[in-house]
Amino acid sequence: MSELSSKSKSSNEIQIPIDSITLEGNLTIPEGAKGIVVFAHGSGSSRFSSRNRFVAQELQKEGLGTLLFDLLTAEEERIDMVTAHLRFDIDLLASRLVGVTNWLLSNPDTKNLNIGYFGASTGAAAALIAAKEHADVVKAVVSRGGRPDLAEKALPDVKAPTLLIVGGRDFQVIEMNQWALDRLKTEQKELKIVPGATHLFEEPGALEEVADLAGEWFKKYLLEEK
Repeated sequence: MSELSSKSKSSNEIQIPIDSITLEGNLTIPEGAKGIVVFAHGSGSSRFSSRNRFVAQELQKEGLGTLLFDLLTAEEERIDMVTAHLRFDIDLLASRLVGVTNWLLSNPDTKNLNIGYFGASTGAAAALIAAKEHADVVKAVVSRGGRPDLAEKALPDVKAPTLLIVGGRDFQVIEMNQWALDRLKTEQKELKIVPGATHLFEEPGALEEVADLAGEWFKKYLLEEK
Protein backbone atom coordinates (compact mmCIF):
# COMPACT_ATOMS: atom_id res chain seq x y z
CA MET A 1 0.00 0.00 0.00
CA SER A 2 1.12 3.54 -0.67
CA GLU A 3 2.51 5.69 2.11
CA LEU A 4 0.60 8.77 3.24
CA SER A 5 2.40 11.35 5.35
CA SER A 6 1.09 11.54 8.90
CA LYS A 7 1.30 15.32 8.58
CA SER A 8 -1.41 15.31 5.92
CA LYS A 9 -4.18 13.83 8.05
CA SER A 10 -6.13 14.96 11.09
CA SER A 11 -6.93 12.58 13.95
CA ASN A 12 -9.33 13.43 16.76
CA GLU A 13 -10.95 11.76 19.70
CA ILE A 14 -14.63 12.58 19.39
CA GLN A 15 -17.90 12.16 21.23
CA ILE A 16 -20.98 11.23 19.22
CA PRO A 17 -24.35 12.05 20.81
CA ILE A 18 -27.11 9.57 19.92
CA ASP A 19 -30.47 10.09 21.60
CA SER A 20 -29.75 10.07 25.34
CA ILE A 21 -26.26 8.55 25.17
CA THR A 22 -22.79 9.55 23.98
CA LEU A 23 -20.39 7.21 22.20
CA GLU A 24 -16.62 7.62 22.13
CA GLY A 25 -14.73 7.49 18.85
CA ASN A 26 -11.49 8.14 16.99
CA LEU A 27 -11.89 10.01 13.70
CA THR A 28 -9.05 10.28 11.20
CA ILE A 29 -9.39 12.11 7.89
CA PRO A 30 -6.45 12.25 5.45
CA GLU A 31 -6.12 15.43 3.43
CA GLY A 32 -8.19 15.19 0.25
CA ALA A 33 -10.15 12.15 1.41
CA LYS A 34 -13.26 11.32 -0.62
CA GLY A 35 -14.44 8.39 1.48
CA ILE A 36 -14.63 7.27 5.09
CA VAL A 37 -14.82 3.76 6.55
CA VAL A 38 -16.80 3.27 9.76
CA PHE A 39 -15.65 0.30 11.86
CA ALA A 40 -18.19 -1.87 13.71
CA HIS A 41 -16.17 -4.03 16.09
CA GLY A 42 -16.98 -7.55 17.14
CA SER A 43 -18.31 -9.07 20.31
CA GLY A 44 -16.38 -8.18 23.44
CA SER A 45 -14.16 -5.72 21.60
CA SER A 46 -13.95 -1.91 21.36
CA ARG A 47 -12.57 0.90 19.24
CA PHE A 48 -9.14 -0.08 20.58
CA SER A 49 -9.23 -3.45 18.78
CA SER A 50 -5.65 -3.96 17.59
CA ARG A 51 -6.81 -5.76 14.46
CA ASN A 52 -9.26 -3.05 13.42
CA ARG A 53 -6.75 -0.32 14.23
CA PHE A 54 -4.20 -2.01 11.97
CA VAL A 55 -6.68 -2.19 9.09
CA ALA A 56 -7.71 1.43 9.70
CA GLN A 57 -4.09 2.60 9.50
CA GLU A 58 -3.63 0.77 6.21
CA LEU A 59 -6.80 2.36 4.80
CA GLN A 60 -5.59 5.80 5.88
CA LYS A 61 -2.44 5.25 3.81
CA GLU A 62 -4.75 4.85 0.81
CA GLY A 63 -6.33 8.24 1.49
CA LEU A 64 -9.48 6.93 3.20
CA GLY A 65 -10.89 8.44 6.37
CA THR A 66 -11.68 6.10 9.25
CA LEU A 67 -13.94 6.19 12.27
CA LEU A 68 -13.46 3.66 15.06
CA PHE A 69 -16.07 4.02 17.79
CA ASP A 70 -17.45 2.13 20.75
CA LEU A 71 -20.83 0.58 20.01
CA LEU A 72 -21.60 0.52 23.74
CA THR A 73 -21.25 3.18 26.45
CA ALA A 74 -18.78 2.67 29.30
CA GLU A 75 -21.62 1.62 31.62
CA GLU A 76 -23.01 -0.80 29.03
CA GLU A 77 -19.52 -2.25 28.58
CA ARG A 78 -19.32 -2.95 32.33
CA ILE A 79 -22.67 -4.72 32.23
CA ASP A 80 -21.73 -6.68 29.12
CA MET A 81 -18.48 -7.86 30.70
CA VAL A 82 -20.66 -9.77 33.16
CA THR A 83 -23.66 -10.77 31.05
CA ALA A 84 -22.16 -10.90 27.50
CA HIS A 85 -25.69 -10.05 26.37
CA LEU A 86 -25.44 -6.66 24.68
CA ARG A 87 -22.66 -7.73 22.31
CA PHE A 88 -25.16 -10.10 20.67
CA ASP A 89 -28.01 -7.55 20.57
CA ILE A 90 -27.58 -7.04 16.84
CA ASP A 91 -30.54 -4.67 16.51
CA LEU A 92 -29.09 -2.42 19.23
CA LEU A 93 -25.65 -2.44 17.62
CA ALA A 94 -27.14 -1.70 14.20
CA SER A 95 -29.19 1.20 15.59
CA ARG A 96 -26.00 2.67 17.07
CA LEU A 97 -24.29 2.40 13.69
CA VAL A 98 -27.26 4.07 11.99
CA GLY A 99 -27.06 6.89 14.54
CA VAL A 100 -23.33 7.34 13.99
CA THR A 101 -23.93 7.45 10.24
CA ASN A 102 -26.52 10.19 10.74
CA TRP A 103 -23.91 12.09 12.75
CA LEU A 104 -21.39 11.76 9.90
CA LEU A 105 -23.95 13.10 7.45
CA SER A 106 -24.51 16.20 9.57
CA ASN A 107 -20.88 16.80 10.59
CA PRO A 108 -19.21 19.50 8.41
CA ASP A 109 -15.94 17.54 8.19
CA THR A 110 -17.55 14.31 6.97
CA LYS A 111 -20.86 15.12 5.34
CA ASN A 112 -19.39 15.14 1.82
CA LEU A 113 -17.51 11.84 2.15
CA ASN A 114 -18.66 8.55 0.66
CA ILE A 115 -19.39 6.12 3.50
CA GLY A 116 -18.37 2.48 3.85
CA TYR A 117 -18.66 -0.01 6.72
CA PHE A 118 -16.06 -2.49 7.99
CA GLY A 119 -17.62 -5.02 10.34
CA ALA A 120 -15.94 -7.76 12.37
CA SER A 121 -17.66 -10.72 14.04
CA THR A 122 -21.13 -9.60 15.23
CA GLY A 123 -20.29 -6.09 14.02
CA ALA A 124 -20.59 -7.40 10.45
CA ALA A 125 -24.27 -8.21 11.02
CA ALA A 126 -24.82 -4.74 12.48
CA ALA A 127 -23.08 -3.22 9.44
CA LEU A 128 -25.31 -5.08 6.98
CA ILE A 129 -28.50 -4.08 8.80
CA ALA A 130 -27.35 -0.45 8.96
CA ALA A 131 -26.42 -0.61 5.26
CA LYS A 132 -29.97 -1.67 4.51
CA GLU A 133 -31.32 1.25 6.58
CA HIS A 134 -28.96 3.70 4.88
CA ALA A 135 -29.23 2.12 1.44
CA ASP A 136 -28.80 5.43 -0.42
CA VAL A 137 -25.77 6.47 1.62
CA VAL A 138 -23.57 3.44 2.31
CA LYS A 139 -21.46 2.67 -0.76
CA ALA A 140 -19.61 -0.49 0.38
CA VAL A 141 -19.45 -3.08 3.16
CA VAL A 142 -16.55 -5.33 4.14
CA SER A 143 -16.87 -8.13 6.72
CA ARG A 144 -13.82 -9.67 8.48
CA GLY A 145 -14.46 -13.03 10.10
CA GLY A 146 -18.03 -11.84 10.38
CA ARG A 147 -21.42 -13.24 11.23
CA PRO A 148 -23.48 -11.89 8.31
CA ASP A 149 -25.93 -14.74 8.92
CA LEU A 150 -27.14 -12.83 12.00
CA ALA A 151 -28.47 -10.14 9.63
CA GLU A 152 -30.65 -12.70 7.85
CA LYS A 153 -33.76 -10.54 7.36
CA ALA A 154 -31.76 -7.58 6.00
CA LEU A 155 -29.60 -9.49 3.51
CA PRO A 156 -31.96 -9.42 0.50
CA ASP A 157 -32.34 -5.62 0.85
CA VAL A 158 -28.67 -4.68 1.12
CA LYS A 159 -27.75 -2.60 -1.94
CA ALA A 160 -24.14 -1.83 -1.09
CA PRO A 161 -21.35 -3.83 -2.74
CA THR A 162 -20.38 -6.38 -0.07
CA LEU A 163 -17.10 -8.25 0.47
CA LEU A 164 -16.98 -11.11 2.96
CA ILE A 165 -13.47 -12.09 4.15
CA VAL A 166 -12.98 -15.34 6.08
CA GLY A 167 -9.96 -17.33 7.19
CA GLY A 168 -9.37 -20.56 5.29
CA ARG A 169 -9.26 -22.58 8.52
CA ASP A 170 -12.34 -20.92 10.03
CA PHE A 171 -14.54 -23.68 8.64
CA GLN A 172 -17.82 -23.00 10.45
CA VAL A 173 -17.68 -19.28 9.68
CA ILE A 174 -16.96 -20.03 6.00
CA GLU A 175 -20.24 -21.93 5.88
CA MET A 176 -22.10 -19.07 7.57
CA ASN A 177 -20.64 -16.56 5.13
CA GLN A 178 -21.44 -18.69 2.08
CA TRP A 179 -25.02 -19.01 3.38
CA ALA A 180 -25.24 -15.23 3.72
CA LEU A 181 -23.61 -14.59 0.34
CA ASP A 182 -26.28 -16.69 -1.34
CA ARG A 183 -28.98 -14.48 0.22
CA LEU A 184 -27.45 -11.15 -0.71
CA LYS A 185 -29.16 -9.72 -3.77
CA THR A 186 -26.63 -6.99 -4.56
CA GLU A 187 -24.85 -7.68 -7.85
CA GLN A 188 -21.49 -6.67 -6.37
CA LYS A 189 -20.81 -9.35 -3.78
CA GLU A 190 -17.84 -11.58 -3.13
CA LEU A 191 -16.48 -14.10 -0.62
CA LYS A 192 -12.70 -14.09 -0.20
CA ILE A 193 -10.90 -16.85 1.69
CA VAL A 194 -7.51 -16.04 3.25
CA PRO A 195 -5.57 -19.33 2.98
CA GLY A 196 -4.34 -20.82 6.25
CA ALA A 197 -5.92 -18.13 8.43
CA THR A 198 -7.97 -18.85 11.55
CA HIS A 199 -10.80 -16.73 12.95
CA LEU A 200 -8.68 -13.87 14.30
CA PHE A 201 -6.23 -13.78 11.35
CA GLU A 202 -3.27 -14.10 13.74
CA GLU A 203 -1.07 -16.00 11.29
CA PRO A 204 1.86 -14.13 9.66
CA GLY A 205 0.62 -11.99 6.79
CA ALA A 206 -3.06 -12.86 7.30
CA LEU A 207 -4.20 -9.49 8.61
CA GLU A 208 -2.15 -7.73 5.94
CA GLU A 209 -4.10 -9.74 3.36
CA VAL A 210 -7.36 -8.61 4.98
CA ALA A 211 -6.21 -4.98 4.83
CA ASP A 212 -5.21 -5.32 1.17
CA LEU A 213 -8.55 -6.90 0.19
CA ALA A 214 -10.54 -4.31 2.14
CA GLY A 215 -8.45 -1.47 0.75
CA GLU A 216 -9.03 -2.52 -2.85
CA TRP A 217 -12.78 -2.90 -2.23
CA PHE A 218 -13.17 0.48 -0.58
CA LYS A 219 -11.01 2.26 -3.15
CA LYS A 220 -13.19 0.82 -5.90
CA TYR A 221 -16.46 1.98 -4.40
CA LEU A 222 -15.61 5.00 -2.19
CA LEU A 223 -12.94 6.96 -4.04
CA GLU A 224 -15.24 8.72 -6.41
CA GLU A 225 -16.93 12.09 -6.31
CA LYS A 226 -20.05 12.08 -4.15
